[in-house]
Amino acid sequence: MLGVAASGALIAAGVLAYGVRGPRSTLLAPSVWRGRGSRRAVALTFDDGPSESTPRVLELLARHGARATFFQCGMHARRLPGVARAVADAGHELGNHTETHAALYLRSVRFMRREIAAAQESIAEAAGRRPVLFRAPYGARWFGLGAVQRAYGLTGVMWTAIGRDWVLPGAAVARRLLRSAVPGAIFCLHDGRDQRRNPEIAPTLDALHQLLPALAGEGYEFLTVSEIL
Repeated sequence: MLGVAASGALIAAGVLAYGVRGPRSTLLAPSVWRGRGSRRAVALTFDDGPSESTPRVLELLARHGARATFFQCGMHARRLPGVARAVADAGHELGNHTETHAALYLRSVRFMRREIAAAQESIAEAAGRRPVLFRAPYGARWFGLGAVQRAYGLTGVMWTAIGRDWVLPGAAVARRLLRSAVPGAIFCLHDGRDQRRNPEIAPTLDALHQLLPALAGEGYEFLTVSEIL
């Protein structure tokens, strides 16, 4: 049998893991994982862009009259300012996803501040919008992140369900999210892939081809995160 010290260590490790990665956790930084359930609407969110494939996502969203929230990496916004601005010009919301998509866990407050501040400036310069929302890379938060978010006026955003579109085929991604569709749900997808240039996002696009008409057929609207909150 485990001793008291060992049991305590396991409990502490479990609590820390939940605090770092749990979508509903607010232990390390304040965040939201779903919006108000009073309106039949969901919020589609896209991480890791902008990328060369983002315009194809925008085309699909426009076809279905859907607004979404794009958590952009500053490095990609600087690399593709025209695409970053096209997202904003199409009426979508922009969020901060750090400058270089570096994991924030086990990092100093100074490092987190530098990543978030740089992304704020990069996105504002490229797209003409300064984000008010923030999503940590890999959804992983760490000690001190809450203070940094407050310093930059950022609301942390997690998700109700994540599509895992970087590993699953489109049909599986669509099924995964449709099972979690409830009023106020926040869904996490990706229009980029970490730091990669010209990423392959065919599964994401395939999922959207199925997800958008299916949800619309069930009477759902597609709103930004700020609208759904």
